[in-house]
Order: sequence, then structure tokens, then C-alpha cells
Amino acid sequence: MTSVSSENEKRFVAVLNKKIELGRSLNVLGHLSVGLTNQLEVNEALFVDYQDGDGGIHPSLSHYPFIVLKADNSNKIRKARELAIEQGIKFTDFTHTMIEGGSTVQQHTTSQTKEQELEYLGIAFFGDSEALKNITKKFSLYK
Repeated sequence: MTSVSSENEKRFVAVLNKKIELGRSLNVLGHLSVGLTNQLEVNEALFVDYQDGDGGIHPSLSHYPFIVLKADNSNKIRKARELAIEQGIKFTDFTHTMIEGGSTVQQHTTSQTKEQELEYLGIAFFGDSEALKNITKKFSLYK
């Protein structure tokens, strides 16, 4: 086993709006995860393969924790987004305009909607654990 940095120095954190149903939440989480990972530099996040007792490989799992939290409403996600922008933390978010009609229609709908009119369904961050704890400390664990 090779030596890697502490798994507690960085983290992924997703915050989902608790008002949306489970199926939609999982869809939002998938989009957030893929989108956020796409923003990362090569080797910025660490991914490891797990090997089971039979020699089977369970590939490319995050070395860093991935924590899923819930927000009471869209405005709380909006505030977390604003803090991430202010602090230069990598993030991606998902709004109500990104649900219906396919990517092209969704992009158009989003471009026609003022930010204050967006309903945030989720947001995901990657970065220094302490910085993310400061942004997300008011959210509770998604159960």
C-alpha cells in the first residue's frame, strides 16, 4: 500500500435540498458529482483501487470523504454558493431550470432566469476540509 496524504485534509461535500423527492435527489447528486470532478486538476483528488480477498479490483474510489448533507431550502444553498464564490472554492450547483427538456432547453431556460429566481436543488464542493466545514456547518447529515 502506497503512502498518500491524509484522507481528512480534503473532502467532497454535497448539499441537497430536502424538499425534493429521493429519485430527483439522486439524479441531482449524480450530476453534481460528475460536474465537480470534471473541474478538478489531474491528481487534485485522489482515487484508489480496492482489492478484495479474491484479488478482484473495485476501481477508482475517492480517497477523500464524500459527505452528503441536506438543506432546508433553496436560499440556504444559495448562501453556501455565495460563500464558495467569495472563498474561491470549487463547486457546482443544480437548479430547477436543469430538469426538463434536455441540456439545450435547460441551458436556454437557465439563461432566461435571474439568479434570485433560481430554486437550488443541490450544490457540491471540493476542497480543504476546514474551509468546507465553515461553509457547511449549519447543514445536517442527509439520512
